[in-house]
Amino acid sequence: MSNKSSRILPEGEPFHADVAIVGGGPVGTLLAILLGKTGKKVALIERWTETYGRPRAVTYDHEIARILAVLGIDSENDPAINYHDELYYWKDANGENIQIVDWQSTSASGWRVRYWFNQPDLEKRLTGISSQYPSIAHINGFEASDLVQDEHGVTLTLQRNPVEDAESKAKLTVHAKYVVGADGANSFVRQVLGIENEDKGYFFDWLILDMIPHGEYVMEPAQWQLCDPRRPTTIVPGGPGRRRWEYMVLPGENPADLALEDNAWKLLEPWGLTRENATLERSAVYRFQARWAREWNAGRCAIAGDAAHLMPPFAGEGMCAGLRDAFALGWRLNGVLDGTLSDKVLDSYTTERLEHAKHYIDFSQQLGKIICISDPEEAAARDRQMKAELEARNFEPVPTDICQLGPGIWAPESHHAGELSVQGVVEANGRKDRFDQAVGFGWMLLGLDTHPADALHPDQLRNLERLGGQAIRIGQAGTSCDAVDSEGTYARWLEGIGARYVLLRPDFYVAVTASTPEEFRHRFDRVIEQLCLNNVAERAVA
Repeated sequence: MSNKSSRILPEGEPFHADVAIVGGGPVGTLLAILLGKTGKKVALIERWTETYGRPRAVTYDHEIARILAVLGIDSENDPAINYHDELYYWKDANGENIQIVDWQSTSASGWRVRYWFNQPDLEKRLTGISSQYPSIAHINGFEASDLVQDEHGVTLTLQRNPVEDAESKAKLTVHAKYVVGADGANSFVRQVLGIENEDKGYFFDWLILDMIPHGEYVMEPAQWQLCDPRRPTTIVPGGPGRRRWEYMVLPGENPADLALEDNAWKLLEPWGLTRENATLERSAVYRFQARWAREWNAGRCAIAGDAAHLMPPFAGEGMCAGLRDAFALGWRLNGVLDGTLSDKVLDSYTTERLEHAKHYIDFSQQLGKIICISDPEEAAARDRQMKAELEARNFEPVPTDICQLGPGIWAPESHHAGELSVQGVVEANGRKDRFDQAVGFGWMLLGLDTHPADALHPDQLRNLERLGGQAIRIGQAGTSCDAVDSEGTYARWLEGIGARYVLLRPDFYVAVTASTPEEFRHRFDRVIEQLCLNNVAERAVA
């Protein structure tokens, strides 16, 4: 385990911050970085003084790869991250395919569908990045014990974590303009705000075994699901040099007994792993649950990550949802603290992210209902039905789903609005790369073979400038454009939906698409109205 950087704050002397983040895991640390990059003063509060050195999450999707790329973490060329250029198979007890999922393709957003990593390594990277920003104070070994907010700010009382130091009575006070609770499933922030959970009553216990083979270990396929009613099992990578097995705890079994090391090695015998050729890094039983908080913001406080939602891991979206929360909060809080946006914009954080997370919770639960079948007759019926469906579509893999945000800052009448945007390779600023890396991210106004700024009225352009937005003309090589559509990605996308104009948000989601200047101006005004800009004359919505 590696020490996190920490700032020692004088006891009894209040610390003032723009944002205090309770919880220094991946979600809290990503949010701190997004705020620290723009000079916001952040207190990142973590109850432990050392990074937890065991794996938890092992996979993330293309959207998270896109987010991490903003921080300079390249999922395609990072030694701590890998991908497997193959599909994801679900097999019955006889090893026959009952489902095939496309985890092989490159997504429309420009990154591969699925990546594998070791969470402690990723956390170390994020902590290292956050330590580069002097405006981020790492307060480690303390936990929140009281929270009081009023119209001006939030006061947090911190006490020394008794598990770290049982004798210390040290306390700290943090005054912040805003507080975010990224403090896990038993969130102190959520509880003190009185936010209730919606629980779907979904509970399954699974044994997680994280393994480090001694030398090369080849599993074919690399990522698959064994839907055997005798013991449903997940077999996936755990990042470079690691493998993970997940075993369902069967009805009547004692989870604690199953997790004993001797029993763990017995389960691994069929896979050729022994004490002599592998290291058992972790053996732990987790209870898979499905629940979400009914509100994600209250006054000057918000919650994110496991504090806001828990989902079964079958879709590999748990940590992904939390990092999306951080990204969605980042641009909102930056805008509020810059004085550009009213803090009313935080209400759309709840409406958008809650529905998005609920989609993945429902999706994960549906997958679990298929996988977690221990009755042989029920499993046989499932296998017959899924094999017939697989054969009917000529064994074509099913694509990963596209999820839309809940109601919020996007025009619902626009094609693709509320969805993650397409991203292609462009040539811009002397560089050929994905759009985000060659041009940047933020409020991006795109025009296909036309300069999009020409479509807006002067006051609309002032609003775009107020948001720090850019207007980019995308076109073919040899034309007068700001970014060359190197592979025709944007032309295919926009021509396919009959659009010439796109407004992208700082979290890569589509706010507006439109085919005519008039249509675009109208929809642009709708989004500006939803954004709650401060001190900006808004056009009347026609």
